[in-house]
Amino acid sequence: MSKKFRSGFVPIIGRPNVGKSTLLNRILGRKVSITSPKPQTTWTNVLGVKTREDGQIIFVDTPGFHNPRGNFNTHMVERAKESLREGDLILHLTDVINPFSPEEELVIREIKATKVLSILVINKIDLLKDPSQSKEIEKVFSKKHNYNAILKVSALKGENLDQLEEVIISLLPEGPPLFPEEVYTDQSLKTLAREIIREKVFHFTHQEVPYCCAVVVEEFREDPSRNFLYIQATINVERESQKGILIGKGGGMLKKIGSAARRELEELLGKKIYLDLWVKVQEDWRERDYLLRDFGLLK
Repeated sequence: MSKKFRSGFVPIIGRPNVGKSTLLNRILGRKVSITSPKPQTTWTNVLGVKTREDGQIIFVDTPGFHNPRGNFNTHMVERAKESLREGDLILHLTDVINPFSPEEELVIREIKATKVLSILVINKIDLLKDPSQSKEIEKVFSKKHNYNAILKVSALKGENLDQLEEVIISLLPEGPPLFPEEVYTDQSLKTLAREIIREKVFHFTHQEVPYCCAVVVEEFREDPSRNFLYIQATINVERESQKGILIGKGGGMLKKIGSAARRELEELLGKKIYLDLWVKVQEDWRERDYLLRDFGLLK
């Protein structure tokens, strides 16, 4: 008898910087969610679809759980909470670096409130010098919540991810695929371009600057006859001082961000790209819902 097909939504939740986006990209075998060494890189929920012969997993990469300060961060945390309420199975991702952070209590409290099946995934085991440390983490978390499974992985190295997939499929409800087999994300190419540009801002700028930059793709024009794509985007900042840092001396910083983004987009999309970047000041945009909606950061 053939196995019955299983499918469902699986939000990946956890505190900032535990490797949620890296895990999603590694399982899918392609980049759908941007990453950086800085916390709170993910600002919106990102869907990633893994279709197999026996099931379809609709992962939802989410902003990191934290005690929010300010309007925009409050919206980010609320988006993560929404994904829990809509999930069929929750992946609670923690890591071996700081597993007993107070933010973990926020995550566990939200999981308990949903009564949804859950898996604890202990990430970054490749960084452990003493493997017994992961047993202590497992012991502590097991006392806090009755997880349906606990696994130890390295998203960066790909360790134990096949096993994780099998456990996920086994816990999903029976049901048909929710997306066509060829679909791996709900993101448009325009959204992907926005996120890649923002990722490069995170890589090249520091302190408060990357958190004050909202990217809007103003124009996205393809020329199939030349396999060419024109993208015009605006990076919105909150202060003139941030604009100066982002542009850099002689435009050097903006050129660096643009070149890195263009190279990655050309590699991902397989076509020549002209990327035209501008910087604009929109004072206190993170506190203004109408601007968050204009920037595609709030429904």
